[in-house]
Amino acid sequence: MAIGDIIVGIDIGTSKVCTVVGEVNNFEQVEIICNTSYKCSGLKKGKIINEEEISLSIAKTIKDAEEETNLKINSAYVTIPGNYVTIVQNSIIKEVKDKYSGISVRDVQNAIMQVKDIEIPDGQVLVDIVPDKIILENGTVVTDPVGNLSSSFTINAQIILADRDFVRQLNSIFKKAGLEIDGIVPVTLAERNLILDKNEMHDNIMLLDIGAGNTDIGVFEGSTFIYTNAIPLGGDNITNDIALVLNISEEEADKLKRQYGLALKSFIDNDNEIILNTCKDNNKNKIIKSSELIEIIEARIEEIFSIINKDITSQGIKSKINNVVLTGQGIVNINKSDVAGKIILNIPVKISTGRAISTVKPTYRTSYALVRYIAARPFAKTVSSSIDTQSNESFIKTIIERIKEFFYS
Repeated sequence: MAIGDIIVGIDIGTSKVCTVVGEVNNFEQVEIICNTSYKCSGLKKGKIINEEEISLSIAKTIKDAEEETNLKINSAYVTIPGNYVTIVQNSIIKEVKDKYSGISVRDVQNAIMQVKDIEIPDGQVLVDIVPDKIILENGTVVTDPVGNLSSSFTINAQIILADRDFVRQLNSIFKKAGLEIDGIVPVTLAERNLILDKNEMHDNIMLLDIGAGNTDIGVFEGSTFIYTNAIPLGGDNITNDIALVLNISEEEADKLKRQYGLALKSFIDNDNEIILNTCKDNNKNKIIKSSELIEIIEARIEEIFSIINKDITSQGIKSKINNVVLTGQGIVNINKSDVAGKIILNIPVKISTGRAISTVKPTYRTSYALVRYIAARPFAKTVSSSIDTQSNESFIKTIIERIKEFFYS
């Protein structure tokens, strides 16, 4: 990144679209200069069901951002749910062009471009390259090899592939909003540097982002991104369950969830009586016990964690996970959700305590995490969102060219 780079990050959620505009300041830190959001229900259970609605919501957040910043925004980065992503591990050995001068930036950039040369399955497209470990000829692992005297080095990387049809839909949505796509990043990969604390960055961690209608799963072995997925359940499902079982409005159900949010009935201190104000039964002011409400919440939370447990077990990666970190507005306000997760997963679970989290409003965390992730890309030629468009190019070629710009000069 370079001082003055402006990065636009967009997160398309189940209930809203959130946009963050960040600028790299003189201390090479990302400074938020604008954040905007707009309601949107065009994404349901992780699937795009209404391109037009999402496009209009994106356009609205961009318009608001432009008015606030006096910038003309023509491109942005966007997140993608984990269920549309495949991670391929790859490594190559790169010979140094001039071993007497040491490893150059060009050597590393060329290595990153070469490590992406894999056979891409039908129906998928390359959207990201994540350089991981760089190992010198003598076996030393380094973060930045530039300047080291070594005749060769090995680079390990994760090649991020995405579902071609979903990417095509994203491109169509952005085109309708008058934008180009700068890059596409899995949700949990973007969030890792924001959500995890310093010690967790080196641990084997499963990051769970439980949102309104989707739960993103990301598994990391230290710095290595090994697995991602998403399940179409989140906080809205809990609200819907309460409304359905108690026969009340969703508005009241959401209020009760926030007021009495508890993931386990066994932790109830006082089984208070609750008067239901919008009950559609004959008895308008129906009274229930708080334990009845919490039992509904507990059942859905148990289901969410059980599906996650089944997924990581079937993938053969559960034994690799040392700790689980929870984030997302769908569950973190429900007390003892971490305890419920630990019981079902049989792995230590905690609510995220990453130092940077408290500085960002919960609504904008994923968008801001995306901007931070892009700003921190190693060996990138440029990361700034562009005001130029390449409307004559195919969307796949455009995305690949954007990725090349990150690493190749």
